Amino acid sequence: MNKFHFTIKKNQIKLIPAYIIVIAWVLFTFILIAWVVFASFSTSAEMFSDHMFAFKTGFHFENYATAWKTQKVSIYFMNSIMYTLVSCAAIILIATPASYVLSRFRFKGNTLAQNLFISSLGIPAIMIIMPLFSVVSQLHLLNNRWLLIFLYTSMQVPFTIFFMYPSFKNLSKTYEEAAAIDGCSPIGTYWRIMFPLIQPGLITVMIFNFIDIWNEYFMSLVFANKTSVRPVAVGLFNMIESMRYTGNWGGMFASVVIVFLPTFILYLFLSKRIINGITAGAIKG
Repeated sequence: MNKFHFTIKKNQIKLIPAYIIVIAWVLFTFILIAWVVFASFSTSAEMFSDHMFAFKTGFHFENYATAWKTQKVSIYFMNSIMYTLVSCAAIILIATPASYVLSRFRFKGNTLAQNLFISSLGIPAIMIIMPLFSVVSQLHLLNNRWLLIFLYTSMQVPFTIFFMYPSFKNLSKTYEEAAAIDGCSPIGTYWRIMFPLIQPGLITVMIFNFIDIWNEYFMSLVFANKTSVRPVAVGLFNMIESMRYTGNWGGMFASVVIVFLPTFILYLFLSKRIINGITAGAIKG
């Protein structure tokens, strides 16, 4: 028994450096986030003074009003909400049935299709951006919201298929056999039985897709040049550039907080679901 406890203590001592690194990283991240939040309630003069966090002039909530209206954060925010929600819904409708078919049915070209989807994950966006821009320009589709939704969906479909494959693969075949005995069609089996069973992995991949699309910058910079169609990533960059001339740093940090808030809320309330979704694919049904 004593030997067992000694082994446990020895293993815990070995983990001390890892604990120190994790704690240091958490503190560093917390300090950065706290600094940005406090800065969003300060004036530009206070930021460059020695009493920034004293708030001698009070909390400046008008920074958020200025960012939302004057800095056009409302336009960028609503654009990103639309792009993200519609794209995520389209990704699920396209990728999950494809992943189900690839994982549960055997047909000619199955392996080839899987390899193509996996290979597409390794293609950087910069390799296809120029020919894609040429095609889009010829079709006069620049600054089109539906084009951005199509691009976001196309970019995330291979990853979603690859991520959901183990979730479908590890489900027991008895579900489909029982459904077939009851006279349920393959499509009905998928939507009524298989689709609800992969909810943990589905929620996780939706969160990943939401964060990726919300923070996407490169495609938006190239294909969205008008203010009316820009998402938050490009809009935030433009706001930072404009600070050189306006000097409204409080409004800029308020914009950062507004843009950061949706992903922070997702992580805050759905972190357990993310972990459960990642590990669910490793458990066979």
